[in-house]
Amino acid sequence: MAISISINPATGEKISEYKRITSSEALEIIAASKKEYHHWKQKTFEERATLMYALADVLDENKEEYAQLATREMGKVIGQSRKEIEKCALVCRYYAEHSSALLADEIVKTEATKSYITFQPIGVILAVMPWNFPFYQVIRFAIPALMGGNTGVLKHASNVQGCAFAIEDAFLKAGFPEGVFLNLNVEAKEVKTLIEDKNIAAITLTGSDPTGRSVASIAGQNLKKTVMELGGSDAYIILDDVDLEEATDLATFGRLQNNGQTCIAAKRFIVHDSIYDAFLSLFTKKMKAAQMGDPTNEDVYYGPMARLDLRDELHGQVLKTVEQGGRLVLGGVIPEGKGAYYPATILVDLEPGMEAFDNELFGPAASVMRAKDDVHAVELANNSQFGLGSGVFTGNRERGEKLALLLEAGSSFVNKLVVSDPRLPFGGIKNSGYGRELAAYGIREFVNTKTIWIA
Repeated sequence: MAISISINPATGEKISEYKRITSSEALEIIAASKKEYHHWKQKTFEERATLMYALADVLDENKEEYAQLATREMGKVIGQSRKEIEKCALVCRYYAEHSSALLADEIVKTEATKSYITFQPIGVILAVMPWNFPFYQVIRFAIPALMGGNTGVLKHASNVQGCAFAIEDAFLKAGFPEGVFLNLNVEAKEVKTLIEDKNIAAITLTGSDPTGRSVASIAGQNLKKTVMELGGSDAYIILDDVDLEEATDLATFGRLQNNGQTCIAAKRFIVHDSIYDAFLSLFTKKMKAAQMGDPTNEDVYYGPMARLDLRDELHGQVLKTVEQGGRLVLGGVIPEGKGAYYPATILVDLEPGMEAFDNELFGPAASVMRAKDDVHAVELANNSQFGLGSGVFTGNRERGEKLALLLEAGSSFVNKLVVSDPRLPFGGIKNSGYGRELAAYGIREFVNTKTIWIA
């Protein structure tokens, strides 16, 4: 019997194991979701909204249980796990309140007696989701998709199947009909079969660049719509007019949040030459002082990485960068003891062609680069295969906005770390993917934008 195993990355101990289902069993579940779709799409926005409000209440009522589960399965510090569940409830309530307006018919004046655009559901949406935000990544896809009248099936990461089944159960507790949202505990190799199934209408994926390319290729061969939210190597420009204390506080949290494992984490810091030394000194001090440890400890700043293999992969990237001429100023040494821990790490003296310059470091490792001026800073920031998030830290908002508009990314934030917000579209360009989640743009990704013409 094939199983998936959840292992606590802080201790290395097994939490639980879950029976895998076969591809034929998965296809039966998808067929059941398609059957339910024909009923669900007939529901009014008000009926769906009532269930979404109920789901938000379930999330609130079980916040501590869900947060502890996420922390056990992937190592997120407990305070951040609680905030993740709170954000899930926020997304539920946002779309419950606004979906009818976001998908309202749009009248278009033509020579017809009546012509308008309407937005209709398309069927079962397959989501292939990662482990780093085991609740929020799922909710972020599911809520707008379901409010649009679709049903959803989830292929979640193997190491967070406890979270996956907890989400499925939350929908049932809220009163959703069985079949509206279902979890598929299949092996990764079965995803191709799922995509090719006639009952799958579209696919959304959050994950790595290589996985995105593979899934998009299979979907393209089957003429199925995809939304891809892939990796990121977010650049933050630090201008010479910043408050260094505030900037380094943001930089430290931005690099270590979620134990450094966030697509939109601050990863590359591009610092004006005149304050480079001062920034690096203070940033190094704060990164070194950040407490690493048991993620269930309320006072710990960051915990372990999600798996040992991911920790070892990051360490390999750090060593490769040093071999290529980069300089290590902090961290870079695997600690002794149990768990997938990796220390806060800083790399400098980076050039194009080096691992830390060209590729994403998905863990608590920061890259710091020196910029001659604003123009050079933008050039360095845009010299990347990725384009998910970006930011500017400055004492002058107008100057910051001017540079933010020049950054090649799906989001550019001034004096704030990039976050996803249900009121604003979220997604990337370049190798960070395509399509958008959240806001009106997200809920319209998986609907048929249909023209009605009455002569």
